[in-house]
Amino acid sequence: MSLSNVTVNQPNIEPGHYSVVVVGGGQAGLSVSYYLKRAGIDHAVVEKKTVTHTWRSQRWDAFCLVTPNWQCALPGHPYSGPDPHGFMKKDEIIEYLDGFIAKVDPPVLENTGVIRVKRGDDGIYAIETTGGDFTADQVVVASGGYHAPIVPRMAERLPGEVLQVQSSEYRSPEALPEGAVLVVGSGQSGAQIAEDLHLARRKVYLAVGEAPRCARFYRGRDVVDWLADMRYYDMPVEKHPLREGVRDNTNHYVTGRDGGRDIDLRKFASEGMELYGQLDELQDGQLKFSPNLIANLDDADDVYNRINSSIDAFIEKNGIDAPMGEKYEPVWSPASERTTLDLARSGIKCVIWCIGFRPDFSWIDAPVFNGRGYPAHHRGITPQPGLYFVGLPWLHTWGSGRFSGVSRDAQYIVDDIVSVRSAAGGQQESMAA
Repeated sequence: MSLSNVTVNQPNIEPGHYSVVVVGGGQAGLSVSYYLKRAGIDHAVVEKKTVTHTWRSQRWDAFCLVTPNWQCALPGHPYSGPDPHGFMKKDEIIEYLDGFIAKVDPPVLENTGVIRVKRGDDGIYAIETTGGDFTADQVVVASGGYHAPIVPRMAERLPGEVLQVQSSEYRSPEALPEGAVLVVGSGQSGAQIAEDLHLARRKVYLAVGEAPRCARFYRGRDVVDWLADMRYYDMPVEKHPLREGVRDNTNHYVTGRDGGRDIDLRKFASEGMELYGQLDELQDGQLKFSPNLIANLDDADDVYNRINSSIDAFIEKNGIDAPMGEKYEPVWSPASERTTLDLARSGIKCVIWCIGFRPDFSWIDAPVFNGRGYPAHHRGITPQPGLYFVGLPWLHTWGSGRFSGVSRDAQYIVDDIVSVRSAAGGQQESMAA
């Protein structure tokens, strides 16, 4: 099927005043629009590109969900397909999103970037955009937290003949030049892209970071199913052992590919993938790596086994009949730490940077950000009246930035908007009396 957007109705969306302006037309912004429409609150969704464009333009060809389909629970649009425990592929995800867009029918202005948001002395927000100026009583920022790709300065010193690709730009092994590929970063994207290349029989060098991993299936069920029963996905950030520090955690690597399986970097290494520690520097044609490959692999396996042990404890406590589990034992271990790699001799013709993104909220003029540019908030409600955030990782729970939890967050924010508007209306009636 085509990966283009469905036709979006844009009824008279033009610069002017709205009760609420939602910045961002991804699943978070559309979820907010869904609840605003149900509450009868006039609003406009302003989208820099096109609605849900990230899923269409920033995912590789073989991309699929890493969480089972039953966790796709956008408001009014739960997964209803034939394979709730499967993992939708890219075209299926887009079809699911197209159905959601059609249901919401959002009042959206696409291809319109927001340049500045600032609250005036009168409490009204001024929103400057590439399509004109808006004003609003309240603003919901739903542009996500992954804006600026992280690429180290050493990238500037790579030879011009070495193609450099950021993870959001990667499409397929066939789209890369012939030769070896260096993948930098082993988080969710890095590990899956390395797997994609490895399965295509490309020579892969992988700079392994500190990302944890988890099992796909354990004791007869998907690990996600077990964790859901254990109420992990309902745990609010303030009750997580790491508190707000969990927002900085790298996602566990696992895959839903071919029905779902573990990603075991040790197995890949036994099949020919070259593993190194964290990439630190490029000097005189030599790539320099930290001597932390062994520690990073061991730490990832420790997390894997700890998650499984927590499932064991839950099964025992509740007397659940389940197949026996076993502890993961390494299938390969590096003989030593290798800290240098000659770029030319390795035959590396492409480097794929998979080391994440930085948030960029520089266009929001509001005193709510910490030193790292992250907004202070409680469940998306900031200290500045009328300014909200939704769709950020661990905004409230693990699912806040995913299909599984964004509906709950969007409803909570819209409920607060309704409450604030109701209170303001009551005050105005009291003053008039």
